[in-house]
Amino acid sequence: MRMKAEILIAESKRGREIQSLLLCYTQALFTLVTQTAACNRLHTIEERFARWLLLLSDRMQSNTFPLTEKFLGQMLGCRRAGVTVAAGTLSLPGMISYTRGNITILNRSDLENTSCECYSIVKNEYARLLGT
Repeated sequence: MRMKAEILIAESKRGREIQSLLLCYTQALFTLVTQTAACNRLHTIEERFARWLLLLSDRMQSNTFPLTEKFLGQMLGCRRAGVTVAAGTLSLPGMISYTRGNITILNRSDLENTSCECYSIVKNEYARLLGT
């Protein structure tokens, strides 16, 4: 969805529902950013990889994504070799299917169990603030 910035600014200045929604979205986004920073410091690459795939799946409403190792390495803060190892670890028990440039979530329940608690913290905060 798109709209002109001028319209959004004018509506937000009126101080009604759009302003409230924008403030809630900002708080949810801030939760995501701060939780990701803590997660990147404290959790294993496999836990972070699982969290990132679950969040991506929620936002895209899909279980299949065109993702390269280079891009995943940037998102997870690791080298491509680390992505290869983590993808292999999640592929072996059948949680994901990973082929060159494509990832498919096969077993969401197991992936959620593998993910760190950061996934549920962010998911619950988005639901609380935005009703999603």
